[in-house]
Amino acid sequence: MKSGNAAILTHKQEGRALRLFKGVRGEVEYLGEFETDEKLPFYNTDAPEAGDGPVRSVIVFRLRPLVKTVTGPAADEVVASTNKVKLVPVEEQYTERAFIEPGREPYEAERRESKLVQAFCQYLGSKGHAVQRLQVLPAGEVKPIFSDLYVRDIPLLVEAKGTVERGSIRMALGQLLDYRRFVEQARCAILVPSQPRPDIVELVRSVGVELYWPENSGFNAPI
Repeated sequence: MKSGNAAILTHKQEGRALRLFKGVRGEVEYLGEFETDEKLPFYNTDAPEAGDGPVRSVIVFRLRPLVKTVTGPAADEVVASTNKVKLVPVEEQYTERAFIEPGREPYEAERRESKLVQAFCQYLGSKGHAVQRLQVLPAGEVKPIFSDLYVRDIPLLVEAKGTVERGSIRMALGQLLDYRRFVEQARCAILVPSQPRPDIVELVRSVGVELYWPENSGFNAPI
């Protein structure tokens, strides 16, 4: 916490205004005067270097507008005071994947995942279910999280992965646990492109999560 970061953190104590602009060069947009959150002014997360460089640890400041009339982009960047949950269409391709290394396997896995989600949506539609996505902005956060699929009438949360590799399955389990906090009594399932190895199947089912994959002309999902 030094240089510019330190100046942001201590701006109130040192009597400096913290003014937020959107843009890097050329014409930029002035969003107003802000201050750091008193209880939790910043947190650490991971993000890639500029130009798709390696992932590194970064500081994210939590800012609040001093003037309540701030509108436009700044309104979406203010910290949520309570959990905000809503449903969004599957067609709105939001993603939580902040860093993908170009030319590596994750790209191909994402292509497989996208086709898998589309096929499963059609399958659910043929069974009479309306499919959406869950968007959650947790209290104290500035960026929302999105489930891959949410079937409200079941209710069912689905996280899709384009590979049955153990790391991807473990990530999906963590994501589902995160989403499930905001939906009462929802079933959870991981959608994968093929039947995983027995130990992976046992891992998923041991925590009460279902596992779906393409089978015959449809899916093995008991829906």
